[in-house]
Amino acid sequence: MTASYYSGMITMSSNENRADDSYLVADPLGDGNVEVLSASNLYSQKIPLRRGKVRDVYDLGERLSIVTTDRISAFDVVYPTLIPHKGKSLHALSVFWFTKTDGIFPNHFLASVDERTMMVRKAERIDVEWVCRGHLYGSAWRAYRDGARTVSGVKLPDGLMMAEELTEVIITPTTKSESGHDQEITRSEAIDNGLVTRDEWEELQEASFKLYDFYRSHSKRRGLIIPDFKLEFGRLNGGLVQIDEPPTHDSARYWAEEFYRPGKSQESTCLDKEFLRECLRRFGYTGDGPPPEIPANVVREVSKRCVASYQVISGEKWLAAFHLGSVDDVMCELERG
Repeated sequence: MTASYYSGMITMSSNENRADDSYLVADPLGDGNVEVLSASNLYSQKIPLRRGKVRDVYDLGERLSIVTTDRISAFDVVYPTLIPHKGKSLHALSVFWFTKTDGIFPNHFLASVDERTMMVRKAERIDVEWVCRGHLYGSAWRAYRDGARTVSGVKLPDGLMMAEELTEVIITPTTKSESGHDQEITRSEAIDNGLVTRDEWEELQEASFKLYDFYRSHSKRRGLIIPDFKLEFGRLNGGLVQIDEPPTHDSARYWAEEFYRPGKSQESTCLDKEFLRECLRRFGYTGDGPPPEIPANVVREVSKRCVASYQVISGEKWLAAFHLGSVDDVMCELERG
């Protein structure tokens, strides 16, 4: 895997314990160099490994070791360009959220091994993804715009605007598949197909509401809005636990409250992956054909957003410290050469 937009590629790092596919690049957010990781190699192929779009997962029996790389995906495609600071920021934010919410609903997190790696308990994944929506956006907005007035059993009034905050949180469960697009699924369909029991559905629905309430309340105090995000759960020792990842740059939308305007698209100043998707759309790419390299100035802004999502949520900095560039800003920068 290459990262040809970098001028600072220096060497691949390794030691006797791991032989990761990593190298140093010029830091897009400051002086000097920073390591980027395209693929991990923790156990020299002695332990079963599954590479996801972003994370590498090692099966250790009753536990899993999860490494967050600097890979990035959009439109179900993994790009040849790595994003400096992404893996460490997503790892840190996941650790922060898991630690904060364990008393609200149990999760699989055990320990942070290093800046990219966590140890978790291995659970039996439930093949339902719980999408929580506090604002009318994304697929829910598109359905509403096209005439739908009921979303996952919740009736919506006429006259709502794109991105408008809803009077109540809507949960839109979907199927969880290894390939292809997830499809919305109803309570009865999930139960009839044996994905969950009635009691499990009720418990997980309640857990989703409670977790979302905490995520939203904490984020609001830090000047951020989480309009929607996804949750996954699993079975473990006769109980249910949250698995996968909490709201991160990759799994949730993050909007800066100061830039939020109902009725308008939020991608230009968001802290999540929709910023990259919008840039790619401007380039004319939506997932068909070989993925392009991501230009350096787009990488800079994506990296900035990954770091900001953790440091703002955790209380280390306020968003104003990051001087976010909009999609229009990076497009103008590219036109100027």
